[in-house]
Amino acid sequence: MITQIEQIMYQMSDFFMAPVLILLVIVFIYSLFAIGECIAQAWQRKQNHNHFSEFVNSKDVAQFSGKNLQGYPIAQLANHNKKIDKDQLDVAALKLLEGVRNVSRLAPMLGLIATMIPMGPALKSLADGDIQGISENLIIAFSAVIFGLVIASITFWIASVKKRWLAEELVAVNARANLASEHNTAGNATQTHAEQNNAAA
Repeated sequence: MITQIEQIMYQMSDFFMAPVLILLVIVFIYSLFAIGECIAQAWQRKQNHNHFSEFVNSKDVAQFSGKNLQGYPIAQLANHNKKIDKDQLDVAALKLLEGVRNVSRLAPMLGLIATMIPMGPALKSLADGDIQGISENLIIAFSAVIFGLVIASITFWIASVKKRWLAEELVAVNARANLASEHNTAGNATQTHAEQNNAAA
């Protein structure tokens, strides 16, 4: 019974090899796409930094309806949706990071799986004295783990950079919201005081 279970598990693990390798290729392509997207966003942030500074320092939310804030997704969201609150912005920031963060964690696990699966056939080849079988399986194993670590390194770096960008935006947008709120409160207080003076006169 135990032998049959071991045989089934061995056959199932061998079946997972092809899907895992395909997933590694897919996430590798995604990591290349993520690099390009990160470089493009860095360029957009550099080009539109002045607009972002104006947006952050502005007390009038209406004057930025046509401004270009590309590269600053949180600022864009806050500009297009005037009623959005801090919690919704936090959720939006987490959603923007979700892809690269998941890939940075998934890639090493896929690489480890694709490394361990060929070890069974490699050990069997070793027992049979098949040197060519050992080398073929070890090539697959080491190539898979290298791919996984390269993908994880790329996406981890991108996630770290984007996390800093989004944190800076969240701090700036929240500070702007507080400034606008204080400005509106002061304006309402001045208007109320003026109305009281007019009524007294």
